[in-house]
Amino acid sequence: MKILVCIDDTDNLESRGTGDLATELAEELEKRGWGRSSFVTRHQLLVHPDVPYTSHNSSMCFEADIDPDCLDSLIDYAGIYLQKESAPGSDPGLCVAVVEELASPEAVVAFGQKAKLEVLNKALAYDLAAELGVHLSEHGGTGQGVVGALAGIGLRLGGNDGRLKGWLDIRTRDGRATVADILGQVPLQGVRTMDGMILGPEQVIAVDDKPKAVLIDGGTYLMVSPLQDLAVEGVQWRTTSRHQLKKF
Repeated sequence: MKILVCIDDTDNLESRGTGDLATELAEELEKRGWGRSSFVTRHQLLVHPDVPYTSHNSSMCFEADIDPDCLDSLIDYAGIYLQKESAPGSDPGLCVAVVEELASPEAVVAFGQKAKLEVLNKALAYDLAAELGVHLSEHGGTGQGVVGALAGIGLRLGGNDGRLKGWLDIRTRDGRATVADILGQVPLQGVRTMDGMILGPEQVIAVDDKPKAVLIDGGTYLMVSPLQDLAVEGVQWRTTSRHQLKKF
């Protein structure tokens, strides 16, 4: 059974981030034999004075394939974990959705997209969660994190939003690697330019420090941009900067 798990607003400026907690939840799911988990994605929501957040207002989501009999145990564990591990002053929220049982997938995708543009509230989130048949709960503070938790489910489900947590470990020769080399080292669907072109295996990429992957069209891609330094012979592309990836 495929599920999506998303958490939001678990940290403060001094604590570890929400992404670390999401990673630990994904790892614990596997340790307990409930199923197999996938990568964690970070989803940027609206930054606005009326929206309380720590630093960036982003939620963290991961997909898992679990035994249906373990769903309730996972939800119970995740709630207790958030209450225990979330930082003082945070407003943690948890959302768990069984993908094939969503009453209206397009509605939760639309909610996620709206959360990037508008100020939403808990009442809207709980009403939609009830309509969709997903688990949504708050675990401290004001519980405002339920909005971001539900929004993150929609954004991950839509397949066109989010940066993967962590950096890609790509070995290079003098800072360069072919697309074939890169895809042989890290589990990606491809290497893609910012305007949507998929690069062939022979293309050479200048790999900067700490490259990141993003979620596009339901797949994971390393994004690249044209190389401005013409002195690098035979290289047309370099990994896209973190600043440029903020659009994801």
